[in-house]
Amino acid sequence: MKRILRAGILVACLFLLNTFRSSAQQKAGQIFESWKEGQLDIHHINTGRGNATFFILPDGTTLLIDAGELDLTDPRTQGPRNTTAKPDSTRHAGEWIARYITKATRFRSADQAIDYAVITHFHDDHMGMPSAVSKKSANGKYLLTGITEVGDWLPIRTMIDRGWPDYAYPRAMNDKLMQNYRAFLDWQVKNKGMKVEKSKPGSNDQLKLTRNPGKYAGLFEIRNVAANGEIWTGTGTVTRQHFPELKTLSPQLYPHENMCSVAMKISYGKFDYFSGGDIPGVLQPGVPAWHDVETPVAKAVGPVEVHILDHHGNRDSQNDFLLQALRPRVLVIPVWSSDHPGHDVLDRIYSQRIYSGERDVFATDMLQPNKLVIGEMLDRLKSDKGHIVVSVEPGGDRYFVYVLDDENESQRIKSVHGPYQSR
Repeated sequence: MKRILRAGILVACLFLLNTFRSSAQQKAGQIFESWKEGQLDIHHINTGRGNATFFILPDGTTLLIDAGELDLTDPRTQGPRNTTAKPDSTRHAGEWIARYITKATRFRSADQAIDYAVITHFHDDHMGMPSAVSKKSANGKYLLTGITEVGDWLPIRTMIDRGWPDYAYPRAMNDKLMQNYRAFLDWQVKNKGMKVEKSKPGSNDQLKLTRNPGKYAGLFEIRNVAANGEIWTGTGTVTRQHFPELKTLSPQLYPHENMCSVAMKISYGKFDYFSGGDIPGVLQPGVPAWHDVETPVAKAVGPVEVHILDHHGNRDSQNDFLLQALRPRVLVIPVWSSDHPGHDVLDRIYSQRIYSGERDVFATDMLQPNKLVIGEMLDRLKSDKGHIVVSVEPGGDRYFVYVLDDENESQRIKSVHGPYQSR
């Protein structure tokens, strides 16, 4: 009986080993393999128009953080300061994102719904700006741009943002971007059963596995770290308010939109990933100390394997304390402007004085003007163009980074990096 048991264990171990190897053996030139049970796949999708990060969690639950689209009628969008549309301009960013997700989730073709979508904050490059060239929805009275276009293509079960239901902090939000977004939510809630929730800082059960949670109990977690200046302390679900009470401030000194971003930590075994939206950490001249949101957030988050740069690596982000606390092995820069990243930001990222050890940096689409200004430091990037996919093996001990072709929809692998060991 013991021999049979040992043989069974050996077969199971060999099966798991072969499963792990199949992930590791993906090579440049191949089409990226679809997700398999137990993996955590993180797709940083490059549309050239803003942020979009799509997660396939270990049990197949799906999560989309942001789905941006810049104002396509703004002349700057078409200028040399900004990246071009990817794969091309025949479709808008929301449709490209939806098509990418459909390919990435071909393993569950009967159910293409997105389980969770999170909007980190209310800027066009994270949620989409309606314009004169935006198509009208065939459903509700809203225009298709960014998240509203994704949601017209693929049902979204639960939407989470920082403002639901009144959208009044720190002041009432009623511009055309918010009017369009709220019309989308209203129609989806009434006609498609979408749930909308306000992000709950400190919570580790607002976003959870929906398909086989018991299998990963104690192994997988999504922690809401911050929103609207309310920041998790790192203890239980306890939070504290980082911003002063509004009644103590004049309106021109209210926290700005980036400061209010939703921040999240995603953990799988030893693997940790941090997303902070556009939170700032480098103080601008004359502003109070509480404008640094990165430092209190980093105190709660601690070391991670992978970090998508706050605010695209703009000059007000990635302060010394955040980098020392997170100590990321892999950093992803979501680029759409020649401001991404700042020269001084790259200097901090690579600095061995801030934290020692190796680090690999990947950018979705580095612009030539930025290469001319920053120069040879950009030669250290592991990749400066493409979709960046982090694929974490079952259990979270090891992960790879795949750079995929963004010139078409093939999802062909351009380069493979790793394996990296989770700490």
